[in-house]
Amino acid sequence: MKTILIVDDEPRTREGVRKVLESWSAGRYQITTSSSAVEALEWLNENEANLVVTDIRMPEINGLELVERLRARQHPPVVIVISGHPQFDYAHKALQFGVIEYLLKPLDKKKLVEAVELAFRKEEELNRIERMERLVDTKLLETTEQETQYSAPVKEAIQYLDEHLHEPVTMRDIADHLHMNASYFSVLFKEQIGLTFSDYLTRRRVQRAKELLTNTRLSINEIAEKAGYQTAKYFVKVFRSHEGVSPGQYRKNVSHAEETIQ
Repeated sequence: MKTILIVDDEPRTREGVRKVLESWSAGRYQITTSSSAVEALEWLNENEANLVVTDIRMPEINGLELVERLRARQHPPVVIVISGHPQFDYAHKALQFGVIEYLLKPLDKKKLVEAVELAFRKEEELNRIERMERLVDTKLLETTEQETQYSAPVKEAIQYLDEHLHEPVTMRDIADHLHMNASYFSVLFKEQIGLTFSDYLTRRRVQRAKELLTNTRLSINEIAEKAGYQTAKYFVKVFRSHEGVSPGQYRKNVSHAEETIQ
């Protein structure tokens, strides 16, 4: 269940926002409150919020400082700012920090609900983008977009590699398949693709592994084999070097993102 965190040092406003959102939510969201940014940050150390609705003016840490600290988190929540002061510099800075909406007190119930609905749509969009960034290798994406410009041998090499990625295929194997000199093929491939054959092959294997980690429940050993690695140990080493996390952690991160979207 998604969570909304309301942060305001004024009890009347805090409870008013909570009641409006509980009525609108009808049990679809968990709604919790904090009486200060300090309290909110302490709560967020142990819990996760999808949306934060925060006042600007609060003691110790104000709303904009809270937003700035939230941005530094691995999975920052989307934010709506509320304020009793229609000051341009506050609103401008809030928007610079990626705040979804800047609402003025006294709050209009309809505008509050519309802002929350907009915030959750934005959150879903950001989660989809984050998931795609995890899954897609932008360098490989560029090579796919330019594929029509490649020569026939390079296109055939890419197709052959795709069909034999689960095998211990080498550059010489592909050069032999194309009846080309291996050195000449290496230069031609790098010239047109913009990556060495070795780098391209590694990226394709890691990409295949990410697709399997995301879309199947196959074991790491099975995925290593299907991605063309002869040992799981070497596969884990290459994957970690390329993605910064182990295959198991990557799978957990993707699962977390999917749960957040739902």
